Amino acid sequence: MRLEGDELPALRTAVPGPRSRALAERLGRVESRNVTALEPVPPIFWTGARGAAVRDADDNVYIDLTAGFGVAAAGHANPAVATAIADQAGELAHGLGDVYPPAIKVRLLERLAELAPGNLGVTILGSAGAEAVEAALKTARLRTGRSGILAFHGAYHGLTYGALAVTSRSDFRAPFEAQLFRGVRFAPFPRTTDDRAPSLAAVHGALAEAERSATPIGAIIVEPIQGRGGLLVPPPGFLRALRDAVDGRRTLLIFDEIYTGCGRTGRWFACEHEGVTPDLLVLGKALTGTLPLSAAIGTADAMSGWPPSTGEAIHTSTFLGNPVGCAAALAQLEEIERLGLVERAAALGEHIEARIRTWRDFPGVLEHRGRGLLQGVALDSPERALDVVERSLRAGVLLLAEGSGDVLALTPPAVITDAQLEHALTVVESALRSA
Repeated sequence: MRLEGDELPALRTAVPGPRSRALAERLGRVESRNVTALEPVPPIFWTGARGAAVRDADDNVYIDLTAGFGVAAAGHANPAVATAIADQAGELAHGLGDVYPPAIKVRLLERLAELAPGNLGVTILGSAGAEAVEAALKTARLRTGRSGILAFHGAYHGLTYGALAVTSRSDFRAPFEAQLFRGVRFAPFPRTTDDRAPSLAAVHGALAEAERSATPIGAIIVEPIQGRGGLLVPPPGFLRALRDAVDGRRTLLIFDEIYTGCGRTGRWFACEHEGVTPDLLVLGKALTGTLPLSAAIGTADAMSGWPPSTGEAIHTSTFLGNPVGCAAALAQLEEIERLGLVERAAALGEHIEARIRTWRDFPGVLEHRGRGLLQGVALDSPERALDVVERSLRAGVLLLAEGSGDVLALTPPAVITDAQLEHALTVVESALRSA
């Protein structure tokens, strides 16, 4: 069975089905037990996806409200992106990174410079989003000469050591705390439903304290909208206040737009809603819609801290600027523009938000959060959220919980059809009524 991408759910077995259960048993024998949760209920195993439809190993079809962790902004297996990958793989699948680069890397870097806000335009490419975060943190260290970092409670920037140091979740940090950089301070992340003054005061207080410390702050890193932290939108003026706080200091402002970038919030970049440009902007996820590729895009001034290469780069990797990944990114960015997906994300977001408002009297529903196709429904407990996720799965809708496991995240591909979206929202609504 080949998916067309606009299918509604079609469940042929119980969920999970026998083939997914068999795959879970096999996986449990060969993968680290910390990676995939196999108990108490095994996961479904994907075997195909297109548009906003996903097929599992038992030929069950689902509507995807996750976009594959926000990756598939232009849809799973977007034909133009898939063709670009195949064509590039048949021509040049790998280059020599920072020594003899693939020509297509130049095209991608130029395209990113065109799209990036303000005067951002000098890029370091990577693979995972965490790698780009670390490139940005290294850039700040070189440019400012300062190693201290200000991050925010609820932040998620990745799980490699440098990125983990600025990620605030204790369950991720605790096993490795002794090896994490000690020069990171965390400030409160303000919310639209709160008075922002105390949080901004805390930011300024942390900066002032850092000026007197042994590790003065050279970087502030923040998500313009917190994703895994619970889809929290800060109040208007917060990003501008951060910009004002660093101006005139030896401190660079880093926006982590790995989740929010490439149109998900109804603008190419979430920071554009506030008209604020950082010194460094980090992208990943939807950048290719398919393959691992990330970018840290900085101003020429911010990137000037890096010395010219003399033949041995001090920050590089084997797959830097991989030509297949670059081809995927160029095609993905073109598709987002050609299909008007930035505007569609804004319109669909308004529709989802209006629908969510009708849920406010359902048992356990606390509030709505989000912007564009990054929408969330905060519930009164992780247990209730998990119940809604499981009920939705059994009805053919893929949904994730963020925050402390208590926020339902609605982050579908921007190519989801009106019929698919309506069906999926009805399923989630029914699950909320029953949870």
